[in-house]
Amino acid sequence: MKDPSHFRIGDRRPPRKTITHIAVILAVMTSASVALPAQSANKTPVGRWQMVSDATGKNNGVVQIVENGGQLFGRLITGPNPAEFETRLCDKCPGDRHGQPMKGLLILSGLHQSGEEWDGGEILDPQSGKVYRVKLNLTDGGKKLLVRGYMGLSLFGRTQTWTRIE
Repeated sequence: MKDPSHFRIGDRRPPRKTITHIAVILAVMTSASVALPAQSANKTPVGRWQMVSDATGKNNGVVQIVENGGQLFGRLITGPNPAEFETRLCDKCPGDRHGQPMKGLLILSGLHQSGEEWDGGEILDPQSGKVYRVKLNLTDGGKKLLVRGYMGLSLFGRTQTWTRIE
Protein backbone atom coordinates (compact mmCIF):
# COMPACT_ATOMS: atom_id res chain seq x y z
CA MET A 1 0.00 0.00 0.00
CA LYS A 2 1.30 3.45 -0.93
CA ASP A 3 1.97 6.13 1.66
CA PRO A 4 -0.66 8.87 0.92
CA SER A 5 1.78 11.64 1.82
CA HIS A 6 3.88 10.83 -1.28
CA PHE A 7 1.52 11.69 -4.10
CA ARG A 8 3.11 11.47 -7.54
CA ILE A 9 1.94 12.73 -10.91
CA GLY A 10 0.08 9.99 -12.68
CA ASP A 11 -1.44 8.50 -9.55
CA ARG A 12 -5.21 8.19 -9.81
CA ARG A 13 -6.42 10.28 -6.86
CA PRO A 14 -4.84 12.88 -4.61
CA PRO A 15 -4.30 12.06 -0.96
CA ARG A 16 -7.16 12.81 1.45
CA LYS A 17 -5.10 15.53 3.18
CA THR A 18 -4.85 17.56 -0.06
CA ILE A 19 -8.60 17.37 -0.70
CA THR A 20 -9.29 18.58 2.85
CA HIS A 21 -6.91 21.54 2.42
CA ILE A 22 -8.55 22.54 -0.86
CA ALA A 23 -12.04 22.32 0.70
CA VAL A 24 -10.97 24.49 3.67
CA ILE A 25 -9.37 27.10 1.38
CA LEU A 26 -12.50 27.26 -0.82
CA ALA A 27 -14.76 27.59 2.23
CA VAL A 28 -12.66 30.45 3.63
CA MET A 29 -12.56 32.26 0.27
CA THR A 30 -16.32 31.91 -0.18
CA SER A 31 -17.18 33.16 3.31
CA ALA A 32 -14.73 36.08 2.97
CA SER A 33 -16.26 37.20 -0.31
CA VAL A 34 -19.77 37.06 1.18
CA ALA A 35 -18.73 38.99 4.34
CA LEU A 36 -16.87 41.80 2.56
CA PRO A 37 -19.85 43.66 1.09
CA ALA A 38 -21.59 43.81 4.48
CA GLN A 39 -18.45 45.15 6.15
CA SER A 40 -17.73 47.77 3.50
CA ALA A 41 -21.35 49.01 3.64
CA ASN A 42 -20.84 49.86 7.31
CA LYS A 43 -17.66 51.86 6.69
CA THR A 44 -19.60 54.80 5.30
CA PRO A 45 -22.50 56.84 6.69
CA VAL A 46 -24.49 56.23 3.50
CA GLY A 47 -27.84 54.75 4.50
CA ARG A 48 -30.86 55.39 6.72
CA TRP A 49 -30.36 56.61 10.28
CA GLN A 50 -32.68 56.86 13.27
CA MET A 51 -32.00 60.26 14.84
CA VAL A 52 -32.14 60.49 18.62
CA SER A 53 -32.15 63.76 20.56
CA ASP A 54 -29.11 64.20 22.79
CA ALA A 55 -31.23 66.37 25.11
CA THR A 56 -34.33 64.17 25.51
CA GLY A 57 -33.20 60.74 24.24
CA LYS A 58 -36.35 60.59 22.12
CA ASN A 59 -36.82 59.69 18.46
CA ASN A 60 -36.31 62.71 16.19
CA GLY A 61 -37.11 60.93 12.92
CA VAL A 62 -35.12 59.29 10.15
CA VAL A 63 -32.58 60.79 7.79
CA GLN A 64 -31.37 59.25 4.51
CA ILE A 65 -27.68 59.94 3.81
CA VAL A 66 -26.41 59.63 0.23
CA GLU A 67 -23.04 60.21 -1.44
CA ASN A 68 -22.80 62.37 -4.55
CA GLY A 69 -19.53 63.50 -6.13
CA GLY A 70 -17.49 62.55 -3.05
CA GLN A 71 -19.77 64.52 -0.71
CA LEU A 72 -22.43 63.37 1.74
CA PHE A 73 -25.94 64.80 1.83
CA GLY A 74 -28.82 63.94 4.17
CA ARG A 75 -32.56 64.47 3.86
CA LEU A 76 -35.34 63.96 6.40
CA ILE A 77 -37.60 61.09 5.41
CA THR A 78 -39.75 60.75 8.54
CA GLY A 79 -40.32 62.70 11.72
CA PRO A 80 -41.15 61.80 15.31
CA ASN A 81 -44.87 62.23 14.55
CA PRO A 82 -45.42 60.81 11.03
CA ALA A 83 -48.94 62.23 10.56
CA GLU A 84 -47.84 65.79 11.40
CA PHE A 85 -44.55 65.39 9.53
CA GLU A 86 -46.27 64.78 6.18
CA THR A 87 -47.78 68.28 6.10
CA ARG A 88 -45.36 70.29 8.25
CA LEU A 89 -43.29 73.10 6.73
CA CYS A 90 -39.95 74.38 7.98
CA ASP A 91 -41.05 77.79 9.22
CA LYS A 92 -37.78 78.48 11.07
CA CYS A 93 -35.41 77.40 8.30
CA PRO A 94 -33.17 80.06 6.77
CA GLY A 95 -32.87 81.07 3.11
CA ASP A 96 -34.37 78.95 0.36
CA ARG A 97 -35.32 76.20 2.85
CA HIS A 98 -37.78 78.51 4.63
CA GLY A 99 -41.33 77.25 4.11
CA GLN A 100 -40.17 74.00 2.49
CA PRO A 101 -41.82 70.70 3.47
CA MET A 102 -40.04 68.86 6.29
CA LYS A 103 -40.33 65.63 4.32
CA GLY A 104 -37.31 65.55 2.02
CA LEU A 105 -35.71 68.61 3.64
CA LEU A 106 -31.93 68.77 3.13
CA ILE A 107 -30.39 68.93 6.61
CA LEU A 108 -26.84 67.60 5.95
CA SER A 109 -24.63 68.82 3.13
CA GLY A 110 -21.07 69.19 1.89
CA LEU A 111 -19.34 66.58 4.06
CA HIS A 112 -16.04 65.13 2.79
CA GLN A 113 -14.19 62.12 4.14
CA SER A 114 -11.10 63.06 6.13
CA GLY A 115 -9.43 59.91 7.43
CA GLU A 116 -11.92 58.06 9.61
CA GLU A 117 -14.38 60.97 9.88
CA TRP A 118 -16.47 63.14 7.57
CA ASP A 119 -16.35 66.91 8.00
CA GLY A 120 -16.37 70.24 6.20
CA GLY A 121 -20.12 70.33 5.85
CA GLU A 122 -23.12 71.74 7.63
CA ILE A 123 -26.19 70.51 9.44
CA LEU A 124 -29.51 72.29 9.81
CA ASP A 125 -31.55 71.99 12.99
CA PRO A 126 -35.06 72.44 11.57
CA GLN A 127 -36.52 72.93 15.07
CA SER A 128 -34.49 76.11 15.67
CA GLY A 129 -33.57 77.05 12.09
CA LYS A 130 -29.88 77.22 13.05
CA VAL A 131 -27.13 75.93 10.77
CA TYR A 132 -24.01 74.40 12.32
CA ARG A 133 -20.73 72.98 11.08
CA VAL A 134 -20.76 69.20 11.41
CA LYS A 135 -18.51 66.16 11.82
CA LEU A 136 -19.57 62.53 11.48
CA ASN A 137 -17.83 59.51 13.01
CA LEU A 138 -18.94 55.89 12.73
CA THR A 139 -18.79 53.71 15.85
CA ASP A 140 -19.87 50.24 16.92
CA GLY A 141 -18.81 48.65 13.62
CA GLY A 142 -20.80 51.19 11.57
CA LYS A 143 -24.05 50.66 13.48
CA LYS A 144 -23.92 54.05 15.18
CA LEU A 145 -23.08 57.50 13.87
CA LEU A 146 -21.78 60.28 16.11
CA VAL A 147 -23.07 63.56 14.69
CA ARG A 148 -21.29 66.59 16.16
CA GLY A 149 -22.80 69.98 15.38
CA TYR A 150 -20.76 73.02 16.39
CA MET A 151 -20.05 76.70 15.81
CA GLY A 152 -16.44 77.80 15.43
CA LEU A 153 -14.41 75.08 17.12
CA SER A 154 -15.64 71.50 17.45
CA LEU A 155 -15.00 71.85 21.18
CA PHE A 156 -18.06 74.10 21.39
CA GLY A 157 -20.84 71.83 20.19
CA ARG A 158 -23.17 68.92 20.85
CA THR A 159 -23.07 65.31 19.75
CA GLN A 160 -26.04 63.12 18.89
CA THR A 161 -25.80 59.36 18.39
CA TRP A 162 -27.80 58.09 15.44
CA THR A 163 -28.53 54.39 14.88
CA ARG A 164 -28.31 52.71 11.47
CA ILE A 165 -31.58 51.26 10.18
CA GLU A 166 -30.84 47.95 8.47
